[in-house]
Amino acid sequence: MSPLPIISGKRALDALIKAGFEISRQRGSHVQLRHIDGRIATIPVHTNKDIPRGTLRGILRDIGISTEEFIKLI
Repeated sequence: MSPLPIISGKRALDALIKAGFEISRQRGSHVQLRHIDGRIATIPVHTNKDIPRGTLRGILRDIGISTEEFIKLI
């Protein structure tokens, strides 16, 4: 398994949009994405802060994307 990179919320958001997710709503600094097949992800997009690896790994696990697939999307 490849090590998961530490990236910003904006970069993670862009990668998931490439994967077919669309922004469904935003509340504060948290953006909720929805895929046409029903998967939902919430990404924290805090200014000048990176997403911790554990949080990012949990998001990817919830939506069923492997680390390798995510790295290709970045």
